[in-house]
Amino acid sequence: MTSQTKILLVDDEPEIRSMLSIFLGVEDYDIIEADSGKAALRQIIGAKPDLIVLDLGLPEMDGQEVITAVRKFSNTPIVVLTARSDDSETVKALNAGADDYVTKPFRAEILLARIQANLRQGKTVSEPDAIDNGPVHMDIGRHEVRLNGTLVAFTPKEFALLEFFVRNRGRMLTHKQILKEVWGPAHTDDTQYLRVYIGQVREKLATVPGLGQSITSESGIGYRMELLTAAVAVAAE
Repeated sequence: MTSQTKILLVDDEPEIRSMLSIFLGVEDYDIIEADSGKAALRQIIGAKPDLIVLDLGLPEMDGQEVITAVRKFSNTPIVVLTARSDDSETVKALNAGADDYVTKPFRAEILLARIQANLRQGKTVSEPDAIDNGPVHMDIGRHEVRLNGTLVAFTPKEFALLEFFVRNRGRMLTHKQILKEVWGPAHTDDTQYLRVYIGQVREKLATVPGLGQSITSESGIGYRMELLTAAVAVAAE
């Protein structure tokens, strides 16, 4: 990354902003800050950051309100940084338009990985004919999946589910987001249906040893397909 990549840190605790500014500054990000929800909106409009790290518990304007407001005019990636332990708050933030979340207390390297994953995702503006995540290669036009170069058959719905995961690799997706995208708005409560298909996709990915575990779950929230490298997957064979 270069200093041209701009990150907005939104947190009402100066100590956290200072710590993150130092840590992310070492990674050559250009850091700007806001200590309230309203200040965050002013920075988003004026400075146009490439990514937002957002606390939920903010003065003047709650983080949930900030997400809703931002999504009316911007698709800038939002990584929620929260101390709120209620899963429903996290799900609400993700469904409102946040792209990922990290809970406090947090490990700096985990936050950095989430930031990098969402910055990469944000740069994907076109719809390529083929997409990859490490050893997973999907030819969209041919409707084919290759795992480490080997063709593996996926049903149309399994293919659509895997495609959604690969396009959003590294990002947490709620049950509602996945069901709405793959099955449509009428199926957003069919979580049992989703679990069945997740199991089927994992089973087919597992033809490469260890690859079935690349789709991880968080109870009450949703699923994430981890960012993979071909080298790691091949070594796992």
